[in-house]
Amino acid sequence: MDGMATTALALADSGLAIFGAALGCGLAIIGAGVGIGIIGSKALESMARQPEVAGKVSTTMLIAAALIEGVTLFALVICFLTLFWLKG
Repeated sequence: MDGMATTALALADSGLAIFGAALGCGLAIIGAGVGIGIIGSKALESMARQPEVAGKVSTTMLIAAALIEGVTLFALVICFLTLFWLKG
């Protein structure tokens, strides 16, 4: 009886861990989308106010968006590794 309870508890824990990995994956994507959206809107606003700095602003915006995408990709890889490590 004790072995079955331990197995059921382990399955429940892995289910919660899988849910946590999926939730983390979704939050990483949502956070990246919001962050890139804010960067884009502020960059366009600054270009509208001062058109002469549009080149510098767009370069900085692209670098910041790339850094956000890199962090998001890292978070997704960690979530997927957690997910597949638990299943396997």
